[in-house]
Amino acid sequence: MSKKIRWGILSTAKIGRTQVIPAIQQCQYAEVTGIASGDKSKARQTAADLGIPKVYNDYQELLSATDIDAVYIPLPNHLHVDYTLQALAAGKHVLCEKPIGLNAADAQRLIDGAAQYPHLKLMEAFMYRFHPQWEKAKEIINAGLLGEVKHVQSIFSYSNMDGNNIRNRVDTGGGALMDIGCYCVSFPRYVFNAEPVRVMGLVHLDPEFKTDSLTSGLLDFGNGHTATLTCSTQLEPYQRINIIGSKGRLEIELPCNAHNDKPNRMFLQRDRVIEEIEIPVANQYALQVDAFSKAILDDAPVPTPLSDALGNMRVIDALFESGEMGEWVRL
Repeated sequence: MSKKIRWGILSTAKIGRTQVIPAIQQCQYAEVTGIASGDKSKARQTAADLGIPKVYNDYQELLSATDIDAVYIPLPNHLHVDYTLQALAAGKHVLCEKPIGLNAADAQRLIDGAAQYPHLKLMEAFMYRFHPQWEKAKEIINAGLLGEVKHVQSIFSYSNMDGNNIRNRVDTGGGALMDIGCYCVSFPRYVFNAEPVRVMGLVHLDPEFKTDSLTSGLLDFGNGHTATLTCSTQLEPYQRINIIGSKGRLEIELPCNAHNDKPNRMFLQRDRVIEEIEIPVANQYALQVDAFSKAILDDAPVPTPLSDALGNMRVIDALFESGEMGEWVRL
């Protein structure tokens, strides 16, 4: 297969500049054709820095372009659904950054709107699922090496005290749970391949920003299967996941921001003996874009359906609701 999907990038967001665009440029089934930004000078600079052939005057010009097949949307959270729908209406396939919207109603609005374009592909960009370390984790779980998996424990934190940053603004859908906690919600849903039946959330709001700076949650999947999560925008940078079963434990050192220039590590504990497993170098962003691009070329289902995005948003909504009410919320 020689054809490549021609990608347009909506915005000069850091995740695009530093991770996704360089990854697409490594892809087998994808290439970056152009970029647009609300600030054309930033688009020009990014194009020059990264060798992107074309700069469009604005988002609408890029969406209308006949030389763009698919768009990657790393815009602020509150713009995800609207611009995804605009891109679909313009005949473009869409890979949209997580979280897919501001809440479950937003996600449902996208699902309803996307139903008008069944020939177009659309996916939420949870890139971690494409990394070989997660493929290995699922292999270990499915082989029964952990016994019955009963608990998933995750933490993800960093420190950002800039009040002007979109991650600290309520109006753009900022806060710990939306920005990085969405991964911690996704992890156990992916491990158990199920949805929690009820959740309990403890949400601390920054007194100045009014976004959640520290959120913890307890997810009950029923039948003695549970998950705990903690996410913060004001703690020492750290991420880790432990998947614990009746016969073993699996720890992934960097479950989200895996190295793309050196091997990653995970640790398998059985009978109190810990084995270090080295995962070969891989770029999860390139693997994600190639998988999505191949789904377009083959007219096959995307790896992660929109129903998964809706499920994640429902849990996030419930955690916020529980934090306000101080009690369990059923899904």
